[in-house]
Amino acid sequence: MSPRVTLLILLLIILALIMKENMTTRPDQLYVTTTGQVEMCLSCHTTEKLDAAHDTKVLGCSSCHLGDALAIDKVTAHKGIVKNPGDLRVVEKTCGVEGCHAADVKKVKNSLMATNRGILATLLYYWGEAPDQNGVFSVEQLLESGENSLAIDYYRKLCGTCHLWKQKGDLPGFFGEKGGGCTACHYQKDENLSEAEAKKIHPFVTKKVPMKNCVRCHNRSGRIGISYTGVYESENYGTPYEDGGMNSRELPGNRYYLDITEDIHHEKGMTCIDCHTRNEIMGDGTMYAHYEDQVEIHCATCHATTDVGVTRKGDNLNNVVEKDSGHVLQNKITEQVHPLKPLKAGVCDFAGHNRMSCDSCHSSWVPQCYGCHVKYDRSDTDLDKLTMTQTEGWWSEGRSYIRYERPTLAVWGKKVVIVTPGCQDIITLLDEDGGEDSQFNSFTMAAISPHTTQAKGRSCVECHTKTKVMGLGEGRVYREDGQWQFAGIDQGVETAKGMTPPLDAFVTIEGEPLQRGSRADLRPFNKEELGRILRVGLCLECHAEYGDKAWKGYTSETNCPVWKDEEGLNVQH
Repeated sequence: MSPRVTLLILLLIILALIMKENMTTRPDQLYVTTTGQVEMCLSCHTTEKLDAAHDTKVLGCSSCHLGDALAIDKVTAHKGIVKNPGDLRVVEKTCGVEGCHAADVKKVKNSLMATNRGILATLLYYWGEAPDQNGVFSVEQLLESGENSLAIDYYRKLCGTCHLWKQKGDLPGFFGEKGGGCTACHYQKDENLSEAEAKKIHPFVTKKVPMKNCVRCHNRSGRIGISYTGVYESENYGTPYEDGGMNSRELPGNRYYLDITEDIHHEKGMTCIDCHTRNEIMGDGTMYAHYEDQVEIHCATCHATTDVGVTRKGDNLNNVVEKDSGHVLQNKITEQVHPLKPLKAGVCDFAGHNRMSCDSCHSSWVPQCYGCHVKYDRSDTDLDKLTMTQTEGWWSEGRSYIRYERPTLAVWGKKVVIVTPGCQDIITLLDEDGGEDSQFNSFTMAAISPHTTQAKGRSCVECHTKTKVMGLGEGRVYREDGQWQFAGIDQGVETAKGMTPPLDAFVTIEGEPLQRGSRADLRPFNKEELGRILRVGLCLECHAEYGDKAWKGYTSETNCPVWKDEEGLNVQH
């Protein structure tokens, strides 16, 4: 190349650079955060308002959203930007950097809300794809491996919106608000703004997690989020009708509801984070198999006579303090003070109640969804909620009926607890042409903490005379030839595999289980226990109060109340 040509090219390059410089609008100053970081993003982003800890004047924009903080043009500045810093796919580079929340990343990724390990492992076990329900599974594993099976496909398409790996905004409406990693909990939206207005304003990051963030996911399955507020998902009739149309009380997913009794803690203004600890919600770093392993609070944490405010794992609640008048719990959102009352003497410590959980007496209702009719059609496709792609196989489900009254009791380990239909699955598989291929059933009763606590416990009569509470199902008991007999109302559902067990029955009057327990040590009452429960029920017509002398000296091991009369003689009635 000749010197003249080289010089000409050089002059053209210089001219182009001069023209670009003249056409470039540069900020009138260098933007620097209070931490000394150059942040040219602030030359454009001047209206964003966040909480004090995440304010743009402190962190800028790139600390959370990445991109190029030194660039002065939009295209370059936004290269590599992430919309949601809380997304678990990028969190190590954003929320989890050293100096911010590095210690929390591993905890959150191993938490049950991120892994869904218990849901996945239990479903595979129920459907016969795993030998037990303790397998190591996680949403992250499914995302990376693409692993699939009949049970996992069901999870991917019908259950896969309630976990922290879900990307926020990937689905329309309510379902798009779920997920988002850290943002799933710590995002707060101004409810006074319209959707269009809200999109123009930077989301507010809060440590005072509002309860509506919890309820987004905790409103199906056990339904504890909506139960806590007194919302009961009813049959999908849309009644009572309003002005000739369906009822306006509708939950996401075309589900209707009724307002019944709320949990007393909700009535007093308490939210989820007032009770549940940081390690329960975000995890403590251990990848637990089931919820009971990760949850550490129980009723005695607040209502004990000693060690008030101490969890079953030995941690102290940071919002429980001791005052001159006794221990109080301070609301983490409103700062309202709630006095903590100890167990009621003579009732909660009654000899016959020594193995009853608090829920078994003080939870007045629980959602009971009976008979889940699941259909899998290979001739159609459905949306995989993990990959957001349409794949072979369309799932649909319906139920036989749903109730809330007279929660059923059973035994978990050494405690009497409430159980509800876990997965009463009647699964029908259709082939590539839409014809019936095969069918199988899986019936389970699961332990649950209903989150419907009332100050007044259930009556003695309800627990000792109502057959559904005992696990027998609706019906009546009677004595014949000196033996207890039971005549049930529900006879189950006819399926291709034959008649199912009565949907509301966990056990026969002979103590034989009719359905599987959700844990290896969860079982219905045995024959001896049923006999003791019913025997006490006979006495309650005359001796209905705790203070009645019939119950003095009574223990759960006696077949009939025993007490001493005024002369000190043993009397059996």
